[in-house]
Amino acid sequence: METISVSKWVFLFCMILISFVEISHCSVSYDSKALIINGHRRILFSGSIHYPRSTPDMWEGLIQKAKDGGLDCIDTYVFWNIHEPSPGNYNFEGRYDLVRFIKVVQKAGLYVHLRIGPYVCAEWNFGGFPVWLKYVPGIKFRTDNEPFKMAMQRFTQKIVQMMKNERLFQSQGGPIILSQIENEYGPIRREFGEAGAAYMNWAAKMAVGLDTGVPWVMCKEDDAPDPVINTCNGFYCDYFSPNKPYKPTMWTEAWTGWFEDFGGAIHHRPVEDLAFAVARFIQKGGSFVNYYMYHGGTNFGRTSGGPFITTSYDYDAPLDEYGLIRQPKYDHLKELHKAIKLCEDALVSAEPTVTPLGNYEKAVVFSSKTGGCAAFLANYHNNLPARVTFNKLHYDLPPWSISILPDCRHVVYNTARVGVKASKALMLPTNVRMLSWERFSEDISTVDVDSSFTVVGLLEQLNVTRDASDYLWYTTSVQISPSESYLRRGGHLTLTVHSAGHAMHVFVNGHLSGSAFGTGQYKRFTFTGGISLHAGINRISLLSVAVGLQNNGPRFETWNIGVLGPVTIDGLDGGTKDLSWQKWSYKVGLKGEAMNLVSPTGTSSVDWVRGSMIGYQQKPLTWYKAHFNAPGGNDPLALDLSSMGKGQVWINGYNVGRYWTAYAKGNCSSCSYAGTYRQPKCLFGCGKPTQRWYHVPRSWLKPMQNVLVVLEEMGGDASRISLVKRLVISV
Repeated sequence: METISVSKWVFLFCMILISFVEISHCSVSYDSKALIINGHRRILFSGSIHYPRSTPDMWEGLIQKAKDGGLDCIDTYVFWNIHEPSPGNYNFEGRYDLVRFIKVVQKAGLYVHLRIGPYVCAEWNFGGFPVWLKYVPGIKFRTDNEPFKMAMQRFTQKIVQMMKNERLFQSQGGPIILSQIENEYGPIRREFGEAGAAYMNWAAKMAVGLDTGVPWVMCKEDDAPDPVINTCNGFYCDYFSPNKPYKPTMWTEAWTGWFEDFGGAIHHRPVEDLAFAVARFIQKGGSFVNYYMYHGGTNFGRTSGGPFITTSYDYDAPLDEYGLIRQPKYDHLKELHKAIKLCEDALVSAEPTVTPLGNYEKAVVFSSKTGGCAAFLANYHNNLPARVTFNKLHYDLPPWSISILPDCRHVVYNTARVGVKASKALMLPTNVRMLSWERFSEDISTVDVDSSFTVVGLLEQLNVTRDASDYLWYTTSVQISPSESYLRRGGHLTLTVHSAGHAMHVFVNGHLSGSAFGTGQYKRFTFTGGISLHAGINRISLLSVAVGLQNNGPRFETWNIGVLGPVTIDGLDGGTKDLSWQKWSYKVGLKGEAMNLVSPTGTSSVDWVRGSMIGYQQKPLTWYKAHFNAPGGNDPLALDLSSMGKGQVWINGYNVGRYWTAYAKGNCSSCSYAGTYRQPKCLFGCGKPTQRWYHVPRSWLKPMQNVLVVLEEMGGDASRISLVKRLVISV
């Protein structure tokens, strides 16, 4: 046997020591003050950037801007339905390349909070669940249900193992310092009672058992069991305390604005209010703040949920939908982060002392044993400024503001004093011309002939489509006797259709008789309209349209959409005629979808009609196609679809998203505030389309011969579609 030399023993000892040092220096734990990363308590600022809501070409720029804005961490959900579109078939390519996204964050030197869920809400289609999950036998979502728990555990394990294989957890030297299991479960748990509590405890135990080496969190879950940390989401979280005194105080969603519904006004949260909320949270002992969203991005394709959530997910975030900096929100928060970081040593090592300075004013002071001192001077009055005396010095405090003094003497920042010029986004024309327009009209007359099947009665839409398309045709026939007095009267009949949502176009004998729509607040709606029928057989075709699936609420997998009736005709000799239990023919999707009209290479069997769009009589359910060359420069691009009605749009086969020029309604006269806290409910854009411009990523374009395809449901003017560029200027 060979004797190991002393030098070899020394080498092996050194290698073991190095390995031990590496492992000991790559750890994340926590105490009551903060997360402890590699032995150091940290005050951390994070921002939500969702990888599928942008493109890989955008990721590096977005993350670098986040870092330059003073963030330490990037937060993202993991979207189950895009990664497992059918059971056991996975997709992690392109915009869905989660590992690539995390490595871009790692390269920038930032941490990651990976919110696996796998329920995410996020205003995302079906809350991030794949629709096939609904049809697993015996399943009930988000409760103590074995089929659901089995599927959830399998997907969670897959994501965790992917991260481990790439050594992406901080315990392995990677950037992931936190993971989240479930999402905002507290309100839902109460709906499920004991089964909800059992499920919540199971989810926590399952997650911790995956041995990631980093803490797990549950947001809005007061009963999160040890060692899982419960966290806060909301406009304000200074009222929040973790459920155990040895857990840190964390804010996983500080809402920078809000999302939009088609037909709703645009939301804006003033940065003064957001900065005040964050400073107030930190002075109350908070140590982790994540902005939701820091970059909202775009709900490309059919990914928006709600229903009725717009394709834009801008969220009034510091980085706008296109990745451009929004001022003063970006810089004012950047300065806030700098000011708080100057206080970090005192914040993570001392308990605060609170001293009243007046009826609405107070000082919160952190004095560490090493001599560090940081102070927060607050004025909680909504409207009146205040002058206070602190440490024998006078300080002027604007209303609803906090001043930060890293040395307990000098003010380096006040949340209400904004020293940055506001920015304004401009949508400017490009020199791009849409060339060689072609069109293809859906043949309504053959819908029943091409139907997939016929049954008695009305069927729920999702059970038929399985979300393969937004569209489902319901077709039946009505026979009118030549002796019917209605024919002699020359009057109109009234068709009434009750729908569970979300939109519907009514065709009688191949002609559009009208449309009806639900809203974000009221999904269900009723169509009532006059129709004319002739003697003989009349065909009634109802095109039911989904506008994103429900993404939240208890048992949301059981919520219905589509035409569920009753469907009636009034005005005939026999009185009201109920069509609900007649034979109905069903067809999933449109003919253009089946023919793949969106293919950038074209389809030889498609009978496109070429010619000028001038004087063309707009028709419902028409596809339009044109070619264009990409404009020069690097400015972000968008399609101006203000001339259109409702539908979907594609560029080179990429689905830009649903469009709808529904006009915004609401109270846009001023910002309204209510309750103990000023609630940021600033609305604007009333009387205009909620969304006019639709983001076209530069990476989707070729220099020449790009293909634009538009599906218009109601009859818009495609000849007026234009490509614009987005610029931001100071005002």
